[in-house]
Amino acid sequence: MPNRAVAEHLGIPRGTVGWWRHEDRKHRGENYVPPTDCPVCTGRHFDRSAYAYLLGLYLGDGHIISKHKQHHLSIFCDASWTGLVDAAEETMRLVMPMPRVSRRTRAGCVEVKSYTHHWTCMFPQHGPGKKHERPIALEGWQQEIVDAHPWAFIRGLIHSDGCRITNWTVRNGKRYEYPRYFFTNKSDDIRRLCTDTLTKVGVQWTVLARGSDPFNVSIARKESVALMDAHIGPKY
Repeated sequence: MPNRAVAEHLGIPRGTVGWWRHEDRKHRGENYVPPTDCPVCTGRHFDRSAYAYLLGLYLGDGHIISKHKQHHLSIFCDASWTGLVDAAEETMRLVMPMPRVSRRTRAGCVEVKSYTHHWTCMFPQHGPGKKHERPIALEGWQQEIVDAHPWAFIRGLIHSDGCRITNWTVRNGKRYEYPRYFFTNKSDDIRRLCTDTLTKVGVQWTVLARGSDPFNVSIARKESVALMDAHIGPKY
């Protein structure tokens, strides 16, 4: 059992449990192997729909710190969308319940963090440098999950680097308003993962370039917006 669970059961500080276990291992001369519920390492069944959503969040606004003794997954959420902050934390716990999860409030955003180096197993896209400056491709098992849960994956992408807005235009002196979705990301590979999945679920999309940068995926057709509203909806 993890130290957190033992401490909660006994009603004592987690640090105390950690010290007891450390001294016991030292007395026995045992090497310490941290317990894990990593699905990749243990073969444990896990919530695949939650993982598809978390994968979308990670590709959009997430990164993994993996150096020295510090290992954690961070998802950065706009502080205005409190529901999305809760969803990010809940999804981390659904995929791997054992690691500790915390929140850190920054200027205008909330960083949701889960502490275990096994997130590098779950997200093999992790590597040095910015995601849009290196190739991003899904492993076969990840693609199988996205194919099985495409809307959860799209929801994660939209909740991180996307939005639902109301556009307007004037025709014959009358103002018309209509909703549309955007997904904006500098990575050609990540945008392709988004558009490929949109195509599979029947959503029509176009690329809306600003200047010479084709960073924006636009969804504006009425039928496609209705489909997105049924499965995604506005941020909350």
